[in-house]
Amino acid sequence: MGMTMSEKILAKHAGLDSVKAGQLVTCELDMVLANDITAPPSIAKFEEIGRPVFDNTKIALVPDHFQPAKDIKSAELAKIVRDFARKYKIVNYFEQGRVGIEHVILPEKGIVAPGMLTIGADSHTCTYGAVNGFSTGVGSTDLGAAMATGKAWFKVPEAIKVNLMGEKPADITGKDVILTLIGMIGVDGALYKSLEFAGPGVKALTMTDRLTISNMAIEAGGKAGIFPFDEITKAYVDGRVTKPYEPVAADEDAEYCREVDINLSELKPVVAFPHLPGNTKRVEDI
Repeated sequence: MGMTMSEKILAKHAGLDSVKAGQLVTCELDMVLANDITAPPSIAKFEEIGRPVFDNTKIALVPDHFQPAKDIKSAELAKIVRDFARKYKIVNYFEQGRVGIEHVILPEKGIVAPGMLTIGADSHTCTYGAVNGFSTGVGSTDLGAAMATGKAWFKVPEAIKVNLMGEKPADITGKDVILTLIGMIGVDGALYKSLEFAGPGVKALTMTDRLTISNMAIEAGGKAGIFPFDEITKAYVDGRVTKPYEPVAADEDAEYCREVDINLSELKPVVAFPHLPGNTKRVEDI
């Protein structure tokens, strides 16, 4: 039986020829991410382990939630991250003068790449599936252990194949695509599953569209949201990613638990109403 994109990445990082949905695996990590809210508790757990970081080039710390600090407590949190970064000479540390949104910085700086396995103590770490990597959010305890060991365990997720077709109208963005999908399957429709995007419509999506769509995979409960590697991906990572990378593609006989079809040419601009992103309405119907 063939493998999905997610399965291929997890298998490689687990040192296995193949994996299947539901299997528990321990994987070597390519990148570990935390911000000013999640890094301090992760650092506390890390310090309990009593060993140095596994690799100072494979940890990214971005204190982006309260920069500049809005109060003393926020400044104290940022100082914990800053002191840790200085102590262990963390290469990918971004603060005042360099700071930005963590999920924008990592792709733009080429820190994440096709085929990579990334975890972050932030639910929207799934953003990096846009560049054909497997990335997912974890808790601060798992993140702290990962900073020490460079490893994490995973339950291989089932996959939902999202078939994209048609040409995207000029007034449709990636946000419309993902909100439409969440409206179709619900906020728990992809619970602990990977959303794997495929079909001829993928080429109609810019990297901005793909980053937005992958970012919001978690809003459907998704473990990851991953796109195939194509010319658009290559054009984006070329000049940004300086290390070798290995893109992955789903096998023809990969197994999916569900398939969803979306014709981009039929989409209309949508918005999400309170209190869930699955409560979507077309703008023209409001």
